Amino acid sequence: MADSGSATEDTPRQDSAAPESAPAPDTAPLKRTPLYHLHRELGARLVEFGGWEMPVQYGGIVEEHRAVRQRAGLFDVSHMGEFRVDGPGALELLQALVPNNVERLAVNQALYTQILRPDGGTLDDLLIYRLGEFEYMVVVNAGTMEKDWAWFVEQARGRVGYTLVNVSDETGLIALQGPLARTILQPITDTPLDQIKYYRCARGTVAGISALISRTGYTGEDGFELYVAAGDTARVWNALLDAGRPHGLLPAGLGARDTLRLEAGYCLYGHELTEDITPLEAGLGWTVKLEKGADFIGRGALATERRQGLPRQLVGIELRERGIPRAGYAILRDGARVGELTSGTYAPTLDRPIAMGYVAPAHAVAGTEVAVEIRGKPVAAVVAALPFYKRPQS
Repeated sequence: MADSGSATEDTPRQDSAAPESAPAPDTAPLKRTPLYHLHRELGARLVEFGGWEMPVQYGGIVEEHRAVRQRAGLFDVSHMGEFRVDGPGALELLQALVPNNVERLAVNQALYTQILRPDGGTLDDLLIYRLGEFEYMVVVNAGTMEKDWAWFVEQARGRVGYTLVNVSDETGLIALQGPLARTILQPITDTPLDQIKYYRCARGTVAGISALISRTGYTGEDGFELYVAAGDTARVWNALLDAGRPHGLLPAGLGARDTLRLEAGYCLYGHELTEDITPLEAGLGWTVKLEKGADFIGRGALATERRQGLPRQLVGIELRERGIPRAGYAILRDGARVGELTSGTYAPTLDRPIAMGYVAPAHAVAGTEVAVEIRGKPVAAVVAALPFYKRPQS
């Protein structure tokens, strides 16, 4: 996961982490992660998100955001879904399901990609890890997990040489993000962290507990994601909080996770990516390998779109006046509606309001003067190149 939401091979997983996502049906009981009781003890404000009861903040979104940018933050992302796909036929199945080239993965390497409808619309975006010669783990978004699992099962029907297992309930996931992440984690793991390159992983122990340690994240900062057995998640969480306390580590909720990913220009499923939006429109054309040597669902539609040109394009928007942009607000040019915002917020690192949204390519050039309609009033803005923020390189 480079720090760009545009066309780069290093763009991280985009996951469903924003508090403004659509709620689950009222009749559905909320799910809880293995860390639910610890969040309550830490005084977290808990909200419904994608069918889960999750912390949106502990002491304040801006404070948690700045901790991640300047020191480190700790996120519970155990609501994410994990599928295991193993066996000699696993690669063929995955190649048919996604537009990126799974065949190029080395063992202990991760890949960002999507699953698509036949018309090219995005069912979800996800990570695929290759953990052994014929061993893969797929990490999907929380709010789409059940839909994704049904899709995997349906598309796998009739194929041979694989096993497909949903291990989401057995898996805990913690994200340690920020410039001090390695400093905090190294004393409590037996794995040399400097040997784990970006978008790579290694098996090891954390606080004496078996873990898959992945150098990935969703904040625009360096960091690690730790996959552990669900029953061990609380022990790892507490060990990280203890190790990070002298370094200013803070637990962080969905609110900071959203402002961080938006500054970094990362897509959020349900906003920048939906079943009606293709990865090409979302600026993720680098994940679409039309000539990878294996057919995949949606290939024909994406080939046509690439040949004919995009009807719309994801852009960054910076407000030049006061106001908070939100998803659904109209983008105007010369008084006419030319697009719509998909996400928007105040950016603590940049100290200004920012947003992302879709416009026709004619309006997508950085520097184009536009406006955002906020409560019926046009607020001056400009099209901006993504990402808004890129971490300093050491």
